Amino acid sequence: MFLNCHSYHSLRYGTLSIKQLVEQAKTLGIKELVLTDINTVTGIYDFKKECEDHGIKPVPGVEIRKDGRLLYVAIARKFSGIGEINKVITDYNCDGKELEEVAPEFKEVFIIYPMSNIPSELKDNEFIGVRTDELNFLIRPEYEKYISKMVVLHPITFSTDEEYELHKILRAIDHNTLLSKLTKREVCRKSEYFISGQQIAKSFERYPQIIENTNLLLDDCHFEFDFKEVKNKKFYTKSKENDLKLLRRLAYSGLEKRYGLNHEIAGKRVEKELQVIDELNFCAHYLITWDIIRYSNRMGFMHVGRGSGANSIVSYCLGITDICPLELDLYFERFLNLNRQVPPDFDIDWSWQNRDAILEYIFDRYGKDHVAFCGTNVEFKYKSIFREVGKVFGLPKEELDDLTSKSTQRDDSNSVVKVVEKYGKLLEKFPNQRSMHACGILISEEPITHYTALEMPPKGFPIAQFDMNVAEDIKMEKLDILSQRGLGTIKDTVELIKKTRGIDIDIRDTRISKDEQKASEYLATGNTIGCFYIESPAMRGLLRRLKCDNYRILVAASSIIRPGVAQSGMMREYIFRHNHPDQFEYFHPIFEEHLKETYGIMVYQEDVLKIAQYFGGLSLADGDILRRAMSGKGRSIQKLQEVKANFFEKCIEKGHSEMLTAEAYRQIESFAGYSFCKAHSASYAVESYQSLYLKVYYPLEFMVSVINNQGGFYRTEVYIHEAKMSGGIIQNPCVNESEYQTSLQGKDIYLGLMLLQGLETRIAHGIVEEREQNGAYQSLNDFIRRIPVGLETIQTLIFIGAFRFTGKQKNELLIEARLLLINFKPENRGLLLIEEPIQEYRLPRLERNFFEDAFDEIEILGFPVSCSPFDLLQTRYRGSVFVKDLLQFHKKQVKMMAYLIARKHVPTKKGTMYFGTWIDVNGNYFDTAHFPDSLEKYPFQGGGCYLLLGIVEVDFHFPTITIHKMAKMPFIPDPRYAYDQEKQYDIHRQIKEDVSMTFRKPYPQEHEIGLPRSKTL
Repeated sequence: MFLNCHSYHSLRYGTLSIKQLVEQAKTLGIKELVLTDINTVTGIYDFKKECEDHGIKPVPGVEIRKDGRLLYVAIARKFSGIGEINKVITDYNCDGKELEEVAPEFKEVFIIYPMSNIPSELKDNEFIGVRTDELNFLIRPEYEKYISKMVVLHPITFSTDEEYELHKILRAIDHNTLLSKLTKREVCRKSEYFISGQQIAKSFERYPQIIENTNLLLDDCHFEFDFKEVKNKKFYTKSKENDLKLLRRLAYSGLEKRYGLNHEIAGKRVEKELQVIDELNFCAHYLITWDIIRYSNRMGFMHVGRGSGANSIVSYCLGITDICPLELDLYFERFLNLNRQVPPDFDIDWSWQNRDAILEYIFDRYGKDHVAFCGTNVEFKYKSIFREVGKVFGLPKEELDDLTSKSTQRDDSNSVVKVVEKYGKLLEKFPNQRSMHACGILISEEPITHYTALEMPPKGFPIAQFDMNVAEDIKMEKLDILSQRGLGTIKDTVELIKKTRGIDIDIRDTRISKDEQKASEYLATGNTIGCFYIESPAMRGLLRRLKCDNYRILVAASSIIRPGVAQSGMMREYIFRHNHPDQFEYFHPIFEEHLKETYGIMVYQEDVLKIAQYFGGLSLADGDILRRAMSGKGRSIQKLQEVKANFFEKCIEKGHSEMLTAEAYRQIESFAGYSFCKAHSASYAVESYQSLYLKVYYPLEFMVSVINNQGGFYRTEVYIHEAKMSGGIIQNPCVNESEYQTSLQGKDIYLGLMLLQGLETRIAHGIVEEREQNGAYQSLNDFIRRIPVGLETIQTLIFIGAFRFTGKQKNELLIEARLLLINFKPENRGLLLIEEPIQEYRLPRLERNFFEDAFDEIEILGFPVSCSPFDLLQTRYRGSVFVKDLLQFHKKQVKMMAYLIARKHVPTKKGTMYFGTWIDVNGNYFDTAHFPDSLEKYPFQGGGCYLLLGIVEVDFHFPTITIHKMAKMPFIPDPRYAYDQEKQYDIHRQIKEDVSMTFRKPYPQEHEIGLPRSKTL
C-alpha cells in the first residue's frame, strides 16, 4: 500500500534513514515497500539489502518534482525501469531538458499522478494516486470515471510529531526562509507517516478496486539485481581473449625494458600475476589504466602510480607505477588475490595543472554515457547545523556565532536556543547535499544511467547519485584520478632548469630518485623544506631522529609518520630500535622472522596481513577483511567482530596466551587503521627524493616552482626565505620585470603579480600581456594610458615598488597618479588631462623612512621583503643561543629570539597543546612544544617575533625546546603614520600652489589627492 516513501536522501525533506524506514515497516507487518525519493535513486541499493534482511519486498522508484511541485511518482516494474527513470532525471540535471507535466513514454515504469496533476489521457501504465483525505472528491462525476485507474497514495516522510517539526525545519533551510514564513505548499501533509494496512483498507473500504489496483501494481514489480556481477567495463578490446593477449604482450615488452632479457625471477612473477589477473577478469582494468597512462606520457604529463597497485610487477612493466616490487619485496597478494572479488584499486596522481586534461580524455575516450564521477553525501556538520537551524528560527548573527563557537553542554535559559540545539542534534549525520567524490571515476559496461541518475556540479563533470561504498557494493569499482601540487613543482622545476640553464633532466632516472649521496645528506638533516611529503615539522623531525640517509628508511618513515602509528607508541619504538638495533627483543619469533626489516614492528599494511596470517592463523582473505575494516573500507562492524573473534580463537589454537594475543591485536589495530601499504610509501618516497634532488642541485629554480604551485605545508613567505638562504636575491613585483607567477632571472627572483593582495587576476594578467605585445612601460603616465586600472590598484602597485624603474619615490608617484586620474572616467581613457599641453610643475623633495617599504610589503604581500622581521624589532637583542648550537644544550635552559613560521595544535586530556616552528636571526629552523599550563599564561598572540624561554630536549639527534615562557616582541612604530604636522602642512601648501598654477583650477582637498592613511610624504 505504500507506493511513495521518502528517506532522508530526499534532501532537506525526508527525516528517516533507509534503516529506520524499513524497520518501521517491519514493525507494522508491511510486506511490500516502494522507495521513491525526490528526483534521486541514491538509496535504492541500500534499500534493497535492508528490505531483504527484514523479509520485505523492495520496489524502487522516484518522485519526480519540478520547482518543488509534485508531477508524478515513477515506479520501476523491473530493474530496467530504473534506467528509464534515471535517463529522464539525467537529461534534466545535465542537459537542461525540462521535466514535463506528463510523463514520457516508459516501457517498464508505472506512473502515478497526484490528484492535482491528472493528464487528459491515461496510458496503460499510468494511474492516479488517491490519499485518504482526498476520498471525498471521488463522489464528483469528473473523478468517478477514473476509479478504475486509481491506486492508494499514502506518502511516508516522517514518523513522529518531533520529526514533522524537523521536516519543517529542513524545508525552511531549503528555502532559506524563516520557519514562520513556510507555506502549506512547501511542507508535507501531517498524515505522511506509517499506519497499518488495516487502517488503509478501512479508509478505502468503499473503493475495493483501488485497493486491488494497488496490490496488482505491487505484485507486478520486481527489483532483481545481481550484487555479485562486476559492472565496470568488461573488455578493453572486444573480448576477454584479446584483452589477455594485449596485456601479455605489453607486460613482456615492459619486462624487457625494466629488467633486460632473461630475468628469470621477474619473468616468473609476471606470468604468475597474469594468470591471477586473467582468472579474476581484471585484464580490462589494467588495460584501461595503461591507456590513460599512455595518453599522459604522450602529452608529457608526470604521474605517480601509488597505492597497492604498485605491488604488481605487471603494473611496473606497463609503466602504471615506477616501483620495482622485487627490490622492496612487495607482495602481489596485498593488491590482488583469488579471494578478491572487486577490481584492484589503482591510485594515480597527476599535477593539479594536468588533471582536468586527463579527465577530459577519459570522458571522451570511454564515452560520456559510460563515465561519471562517484558521488558523495555531504552531511550536516556540527557548526553548520546550528547556524542553519538558528537562521530559520530568526536568531541574529551574534547568537548564531555564539551557538557555533560554544559547546552545547551549558546552562542556557534561552528557550529558542534550546530548541535549536534539540533539532540540531537530530540533524547530525543527515545528508545535506550531494557532491563530487574528490577523485573516484566510474567506467561502466552498460550506460551508467542503467544504475544511477547523474547530476552536473559546477566543475563540469557528471556525478553519480551514490557514493563509493554503494559503488563497491554493486561491484562498480572506482578508478582514482588524483591531483597534487608536488608533481606540478617537479615538472615546473625541470622546465625552468631547461629554460635558465639549458640542462635536460630525466627526473625519472632512478639514480636521481633513489639514494643520491648529496640528497641523502640533506634528508638526514631534515633540510627538506618544499619537498613533497617530507617538509612538515613532524616529518623533518622524524628524518633527523632516524638519521634517514637512504631510500629504504625513507619508505618506512613515510608510513610510521601516520597518526595512528604515532599515537600507538610504535613510532617511538621504531625510532629506538633503529638507533639501537642491539638493545631490544622481538615480541615473538614470528615477528622476527617476518618483520626483521622493520625491527619486528608493523610498519606497512602488508605487515598486518603477515601477522594475521602467520601469528594468528587467519586466511589471506580474512586478513584482508581485517585490514579493510580497520581502515574504514569495510562498513560491516559485525564482520569485523567476526574476524576479531576468529583471530583470537586461532591464536589460542596456536598456543598463544590471551595476553600475548591481545597485545598483537592491539598493534594490528593501531597500524591497520592509518598505515600505508608499503608500495604506497615507496611511491611517495620516490617523489620525495625527486623533489629533494632538485632542491639540492637547483635550489632557486625549485623554490620558484614551489611558490608558483602554491603548495606545501608552509605559507609563501617560508619558501621565499628558503630561496633567499640559497642565494636568491628577492625582488618585489615590477610592472616591467615581473610575470603573473614568480620568475627567475639569474639569481634575481621577481615575485609574481599573483602574490599582490587586492590585485585582480584579470589586471595582473593584463599587465603582462600588454607589456609582451607593446613593449615595456616607459613611465607611470604610459602605464595608466595602457592599463585600465583605478586609483586603488595604482596605489597598491606604487606601494610595493612596481614603478621603481622610473627612479621616482613612491610619494611622488602617488601624487602624480592622483593628478593623472583626477578627472578620470573609464570611457575617456584616451583623453587624460595629461595629454593636454601643460605647464611643468615641481614637487618638493619628499623624504622617506627606510622601514616604510617593509611595512608596505607586510600590508600588501603579508611579509617583509626588503628587510628581515628581526630588523623591525624595537630591541636589538637577538637571543643568547642560536639553532646551530642547540645540540650542546640538552636539558639546559635557553633564551632565544625567534620568528614564528608555523604552529599546530594537538588536543590532550589536559587541554590543547601546540607545536611551533620558528627561525632564528640566522634563518635556521627549530621546533618548540607548548603545553597547556604554559599556554594558559603565555599564549600565542599571532604571527611575528617572540622571546622564548625553555628547556632543550635532544631526542635522537633532534632538539626541541619545551617552552616555559614566551612574549611577543613589538615592532618599531609604523613610520608611515608618524609625521610632523607643521612640516606636512608646508608640503601640502607647496603642492597646492604648484597644482593650482598648473591646472588653473581650485586645489583638490587632501582626501581627493589621496594621501592614503595620512602617510608621510
